Amino acid sequence: MASWEDLARNFLLEEEEEDEELFFVLLPAIMPFLEEEKTPEHTSSLPGAKKVKEILEGHENWCKVGFRMETEIFRTIANFLRAENLLHDTRGMKIEEQLGLFMFMLSHNASTDRLKKEFQHSGETVHRKINEVFDIIPALIQRFIRLPNPSNTHVKITCDPRFMPFFQNCIGAIDGTHVPITIGQDKASPYRNRKGTLSQNVMFACDFDLKFTFISSGWEGSTSDAGVLRSALGKGFTVPDGKFYLVDGGYANTPSFLAPYRGVKYHLSEFRRRGQRGNAYANYKELFNHRHAILRNHIERAFGVLKKRFPILKVGTHYPIESQVKIPAAAAVFHNIIRGLNGSEEWFDYLPDNINPSDYVDLPEGDTNYPSEMESNHGNILRDQIAHQMWAAYNV
Repeated sequence: MASWEDLARNFLLEEEEEDEELFFVLLPAIMPFLEEEKTPEHTSSLPGAKKVKEILEGHENWCKVGFRMETEIFRTIANFLRAENLLHDTRGMKIEEQLGLFMFMLSHNASTDRLKKEFQHSGETVHRKINEVFDIIPALIQRFIRLPNPSNTHVKITCDPRFMPFFQNCIGAIDGTHVPITIGQDKASPYRNRKGTLSQNVMFACDFDLKFTFISSGWEGSTSDAGVLRSALGKGFTVPDGKFYLVDGGYANTPSFLAPYRGVKYHLSEFRRRGQRGNAYANYKELFNHRHAILRNHIERAFGVLKKRFPILKVGTHYPIESQVKIPAAAAVFHNIIRGLNGSEEWFDYLPDNINPSDYVDLPEGDTNYPSEMESNHGNILRDQIAHQMWAAYNV
């Protein structure tokens, strides 16, 4: 009879044989995973810091294409953000790279995946740094998007007899513009505009230097320009007593928002076709509308410059809706800063837009006429007074 020691020894030998058989069965299955080496995700020889440095130290067009501004302006903005403690240098990323990352996103409609590739950072780092810049946009708005000083009449009015003294109380122009968005189908309906595309309706006010003085973004594309303005007024947007903005026919004519005469020639192209000699105007309404259109055209020009610099405003993005709402405000802030630093716009037409025009979304250009029964009698009286004064001076 075998001893307990012999039984235990035989049991262990049987266990070892079974383990060896199992090992040889599993080995072929796990060998590919043992032999596979992890492929590094960031393989570029030009990481983000060096990429930004190369752009800033390279040909002047590199910064214009990459960040949509001149090199010296980029450096000035980075230094301002540092001096004001709005952004901070970190061990992994200096402010210049943080700004470059954000401006590349804004200038190219770059996705997180593209930013990871271009700047050689993880998706978490890219997401965090983009949001850190978005987080300081309200502070930049407070600093760089300001309502005009109501005590000063702009020099473009005071020095032009076509506008002075008739528009001496005008402090700017207001209009809405649509910016594409992407959103889930379950939430898309309110954002569908009359063109059938998805957009947010953004209200802007601008002065006669083509700088934006107010912005209200995030309104659904189905919301009218007038509806956005009414909401802005209910949330604190004000017009100083005795002053007014110029608006188009999509708004009610009031003492604070002076609209053109309806049913009368208005657009500048209509006046150019007839010419401005002899009896160029049939009556005081045509004269008023023409001069109103010349001044109000500043908001159209401001939109044109803004969207040429940042064509991301013409396409849908795949950022969260919370970020998409902030993109027009961010673009407007940097537009104002760049204009304040005398940034050039002449190069827009010979350098690429960075975004394929075939990706541009078809958007509404302006609202239809506002119902006349909703207009203010006080606004009509003010408009008539200005128009008659203008007509009298024109016929002297």
